[in-house]
Amino acid sequence: MKNIIRDESGSAIVLVALSMIVLLAMSALVIDVGGLFVAKSHLEKTANAAVLSGAQELVNDDSAVSAIVNEILKAHKEESSLTSLTITHGHEVRIVLKKEVPLTFSKLLGKPSVLVEASAAAQIASMGRATGVAPVGIDEAFPLVFGNTYKLKVDQTGASSGNFGILALDGPGAKTYEENLRFGFNGEIKVGDIVETQTGNIAGKTRSSINERINACPYPGDLNHRDCSRVLLVPVYRPHKHESNQLKEVMITGFAHFYIMEPMSSKDTSITGMFIQKVDTGFTDPNAVNRGAYSIKLVE
Repeated sequence: MKNIIRDESGSAIVLVALSMIVLLAMSALVIDVGGLFVAKSHLEKTANAAVLSGAQELVNDDSAVSAIVNEILKAHKEESSLTSLTITHGHEVRIVLKKEVPLTFSKLLGKPSVLVEASAAAQIASMGRATGVAPVGIDEAFPLVFGNTYKLKVDQTGASSGNFGILALDGPGAKTYEENLRFGFNGEIKVGDIVETQTGNIAGKTRSSINERINACPYPGDLNHRDCSRVLLVPVYRPHKHESNQLKEVMITGFAHFYIMEPMSSKDTSITGMFIQKVDTGFTDPNAVNRGAYSIKLVE
């Protein structure tokens, strides 16, 4: 009996078997945890994309927000994961997604699936920094009514100082002004910047640039289309420096969107259009005046 007890032959096989069981269990755990991580990451990215896209429509009706959110969920194959969608008109869109993720090996231990959840929220606020700005500004004291027709003056005649004006965003000169109006200033303009005004009558440069913008937009009448070049992002300013009864410098206090309604004729010295509410790329700033130009921030 002592000899049998002392006989250790076959013990290595038992140890190898136990080690294989432990190794397989660990591998199964790694595979299931990895699958849960991928599912969680996909759900979070989908939630972020949904609220960021939906927030672009917060200035419109809630049905437009819902439509965009559902479109994003469908594109990411997560329509069935939608648990709740909360829309605060003109302010915030919030979403919660949940889905059961099936497990491959852990179900052998009585755990067939795990509930994965992701939530996200995006808000819009007054734009405080932006690129692509047009060199045509408006005084912050001028009252805006969205949808009303306005004329932005581009020469010195008939324009009351401080209401409408042309700006030298990238330095003085008619050629620079024309490029900035046609394509938008490629530098960043932010609240608090001091900008010089552009002097002289440059209506001719304005006509060619505005008419080119109109011709380049294939969506006439669609005020909210994001690829329409008829929409100008214009600075809102506060008069900063006067010399010889002329406004020489302004301080940027916010931004507004101006939709060009009609081409300029050979005799026009102003741009005809309307101010609209629109969400665009940029950065928010609590100090920016609210004139209908908004940016999005992810808050959850």
